[in-house]
Amino acid sequence: RFLGVMESMKVKEKAQVLEQMKVAEGVYSLKLKTTAAEYAIPGQFISIYSNNGSKLLPRPISICEIDKNAGTLRVVYRVVGEGTAEFSQLTAGDEVEVMGPLGNGFPLEGEKTVVVGGGIGVPPMLELAKQLSGSVTAVMGYRNDDMFLTEEFTDVAAELIIATDDGSVG
Repeated sequence: RFLGVMESMKVKEKAQVLEQMKVAEGVYSLKLKTTAAEYAIPGQFISIYSNNGSKLLPRPISICEIDKNAGTLRVVYRVVGEGTAEFSQLTAGDEVEVMGPLGNGFPLEGEKTVVVGGGIGVPPMLELAKQLSGSVTAVMGYRNDDMFLTEEFTDVAAELIIATDDGSVG
């Protein structure tokens, strides 16, 4: 099955921060309460707006996990500039403007599937691995042994293969 843009709806609203935590050096996990969770599918992203008026463009961040029942989305992002540095300071109870879900999403088919992600491309593979109905092998790449989401992939994939740029793992 493939759920595309025509079957989804995008929402622009103030989302409530439920949880923020550092998961690796410069990498953060942000859980948001948002109506966008109702419409999100694996492979989509949300745009998060800075509260600093001088930064006009929102930052697109891939959706890592979707909980339609709780109305939450989890995004995992790397701090690379002023906008994402601002997001890393958010704490539970804060509000941030978001728009989404955006993008087409991934096809959800196949009996044996390999999902591949590297660096900040790892997070969107988690919800995909969860929603695929067949056997999933996850192949994830990192810079070094400062990895993230490996426990979550172990829980949902039949096999997890890890490689690092520096050869410290895999």
